[in-house]
Amino acid sequence: MAQKILGQKSTRIRLSWRGFLALALFLFPFWMLLLWHFTPNRELLIAIIDKTVVAQPGQEHLSLHWVLNQEKFSKNKTELYDPNQDYFGFFPLEKEQYKLKGLERFNIAQLNDLSNRADATYITDAYGVFRNEWFKVGNDQDRSGIVYGGMSRQDLFLLQKMKEKKKLIITEFNSIGSPTDTAIRQQFEQLFDITWSGWIGRYFESFDTTVNKELPPWLIRNYKRTHNDKWPFKNSGIALIHAANDQVVILENKTHLDNELPFIYTNTEGKDHYGMPDKIKYSFWFDIISVNNKTNDVLSEFVIDVNEAGARELAKFNIPARFPAITSHVDDDYRFFYFSADFCDNPVTLTSSYFKGVGYFKWMMYTRRDALERKSFFWKLYRPLLTTILNDYYDSLQ
Repeated sequence: MAQKILGQKSTRIRLSWRGFLALALFLFPFWMLLLWHFTPNRELLIAIIDKTVVAQPGQEHLSLHWVLNQEKFSKNKTELYDPNQDYFGFFPLEKEQYKLKGLERFNIAQLNDLSNRADATYITDAYGVFRNEWFKVGNDQDRSGIVYGGMSRQDLFLLQKMKEKKKLIITEFNSIGSPTDTAIRQQFEQLFDITWSGWIGRYFESFDTTVNKELPPWLIRNYKRTHNDKWPFKNSGIALIHAANDQVVILENKTHLDNELPFIYTNTEGKDHYGMPDKIKYSFWFDIISVNNKTNDVLSEFVIDVNEAGARELAKFNIPARFPAITSHVDDDYRFFYFSADFCDNPVTLTSSYFKGVGYFKWMMYTRRDALERKSFFWKLYRPLLTTILNDYYDSLQ
């Protein structure tokens, strides 16, 4: 009898522990949310510039706001950043209406004041908004007149002042590409010792026009213009476009490429200090720049894995197969980063940023099977990189 009673108690204890464990696992997201809620805010005022917002929340700056929210960086002592409001640029409204709240409305005194108040500046996208995509006329993939966009004299003036005051500056593609005026671009290049080649590129999962309806018509037209009206491509690959003359170079998988996707390779400092992976694919827009290595450090490089035919094609146009992906200048003079791609444009939502420690579960947030997916880029490269940059800078201000 005693053994039977002890056995029943032992069973109840085991069931009790299993129930407790199940309850703890069920409530784990709640504890993560609670930990995030009670994490104190850290005030860091960032002037965010995004001129390419066609819907709210702006996808081109949402990854930045995710990191700001997760790390509890706030615009003042009490308010966290709102991705729908806290940026300078294009603000979409209903019925094809919009508001322009860029730095173009600021005078010199106001820009000076902003440079004094702001701790940092981040230009996430200066490409802008064009008539076809905004007013829904024609093919939104085709080129049309600009509504608003390009780096302005006021944007550049703010960057100059932020550099003089030794504050953090982060820029990325497209900050100085088309439609930015050439004179403004050249001043930016001189200011930060980098040079844009004029080439931009992107991976496409298929160059077959009967399959991939997302291929820009202008891309096909410009290639045909210099190739006897022919478009012979069917596979995936990388398209390279020169902004000055619309020259198009196509690197097709198997024909020109040993690997269809461009990859970003990171050096030791990038891995050890910034937490980036050794290698990661990238499937969206990028630009090809060169840097002065005496002034800037290159933390990561893009690599296009060409075969002999691809190398010959690149050589025709003096295009490198390796070029900077992440450029940095960090010393007592100023802090500057340039990301040579749409780093901040990733398919993420703010929801997961409210859970403390969610980065430990990044393996649940993406699948590697899809060549076009960009969530792995956000979780494995952009999030640790930007988190480290902001934390380092915040600590230096204390």
